[in-house]
Amino acid sequence: MYDTALTRLLGIEYPIIMAPMFLVSDTNMAIAAIESGISACIPAHNYRTDVAFREAIQTVRASTKGSLGINLITNKSNIHYESQLKTCVELKVDYIITSLGSPEKVINACKPHGIKVICDVIDEVYAQKVEAMGADALIAVNDIAGGHAGKLSPEVLIPLLVKNCKIPVISAGGVGNRKQMDYMISLGVCGVSIGSPFIATTEAPVNQAYKQAIVDYGAKDIVMTTKISGTPCAVINTPYLQEIGTEQNWLEKFLNNNKTLKKWVKMLTFYKGMKALEKAAMGATYQTVWCAGQSIEDVHSIRPIKEVVADLLAIK
Repeated sequence: MYDTALTRLLGIEYPIIMAPMFLVSDTNMAIAAIESGISACIPAHNYRTDVAFREAIQTVRASTKGSLGINLITNKSNIHYESQLKTCVELKVDYIITSLGSPEKVINACKPHGIKVICDVIDEVYAQKVEAMGADALIAVNDIAGGHAGKLSPEVLIPLLVKNCKIPVISAGGVGNRKQMDYMISLGVCGVSIGSPFIATTEAPVNQAYKQAIVDYGAKDIVMTTKISGTPCAVINTPYLQEIGTEQNWLEKFLNNNKTLKKWVKMLTFYKGMKALEKAAMGATYQTVWCAGQSIEDVHSIRPIKEVVADLLAIK
């Protein structure tokens, strides 16, 4: 059905990557996605120890022969970066998606082993930099992606990257059906990275309330919040989010600039029983505020991943 630079690069049947989702993607999801003819990428950050991380990769490898990727945070905030990269190389994952930092070290480590390196980008300047470093492909993160989205629309970002870069471009954000996927491909990409629709699946490890929210809410319910990390993040506008607001208060901004003080705030709230302060300063987390993109518009039930993939490929 499809023969694109992405299907050839990763050896997959359909030009789709199940996007890496923090605290969502796991081995069961990856196995189901790969067996459905697409690729799956898991954030290394979803595992607290190297032992657990290795076991996850080995579990997927033992269960399926398809294309498995790992998402690595490559800036200083990731204290496990070196060990995660070493594990990826030793276990020879198929590819690594880099985020939030220079991919140069990853590229240099992976090239000798044939491991592909794909880089998240939000503009052509950074895209050209990673291409010059030797990246194999780009993920164009647009302004309708879930989680930490880009700044440009797919109509602006994709042609910009295709025109200024020679390596394949993959689109991330705003795809929940076949028509939308084909539209992104018509703009010049070789495939798509899709996350949010896969949250409402039987394999996803998140709680039932989060899954049901993906079903019950739509594109109009996606808003940007700085409450989680200080950086704008696309989330579902639930009653809880409406209650706490979408902008950081003074305490959250203060803590975001000096995270070592968080333990003292925790001590204070515990000692004083200041629940209001606790909720304001530490209530908004990836567990309590649910990341998602506008592609949830096309999610109408909780289903197995194979059915989500089949629906993405269906012509309606």
